[in-house]
Amino acid sequence: MPPVRSVLVDFDGTACTHDVAEHLMDRFGDPSWHEWDERWVRGEVDTRAAIRGQVASFTARDEELIAYAVEHCPLDPTFASFVDWCHANDVAATIVSDGLGLYIEPILTAAGVTGVAIVTNDWAGGAMDFPNGHPECDWCGTCKMLAVQRADGPVAFIGEGHSDRFGALYADVVFAKDALVALCRDDAVPFVPYADFDDVREALEALEALPGPVSPERCPGWHTA
Repeated sequence: MPPVRSVLVDFDGTACTHDVAEHLMDRFGDPSWHEWDERWVRGEVDTRAAIRGQVASFTARDEELIAYAVEHCPLDPTFASFVDWCHANDVAATIVSDGLGLYIEPILTAAGVTGVAIVTNDWAGGAMDFPNGHPECDWCGTCKMLAVQRADGPVAFIGEGHSDRFGALYADVVFAKDALVALCRDDAVPFVPYADFDDVREALEALEALPGPVSPERCPGWHTA
């Protein structure tokens, strides 16, 4: 049996081979979205303000946005079989995304992937809402720390970017690539490098002990208005 009971997976750039939000902003948004992103990485604006600023110029209908995302942003080709492996081993698989929200289910459906819970932000016709944020901290849109803490443990967390940093701090085992590698090193989070979900599955099958969470008492991203 795998050593974990839950697997939490980032979507943009992880379950999906592309950052779908960035593709939509490039196609339908204003070029200034990059400035919002840079300010967010520097810690000058919170996720919610950044996302709202980035999508403010969108005029396309929801159907057009979704169709573009489905056509141009396929899932990682190893993700579907990984989900099947999770189901076969009684491991709960959940997408945890701090993206735009509206395209996740359509992309999963187009790939024939079912039985995956989704925790993300609410597009609401472009008027972004954040039902999965922390009740006190307002820095992130979807609080990945809470998502990890609420999942049946032990928990594996799979990600690649800045929005995954705080979830990684609280997971029992972390799979990291791209920007998340350096963030884990900075935060002293043990991690397993991976390229695709075959790598994750093979590592979980071979793990004899979990590193355990760093689990700081207070999340380093903690922020209140």
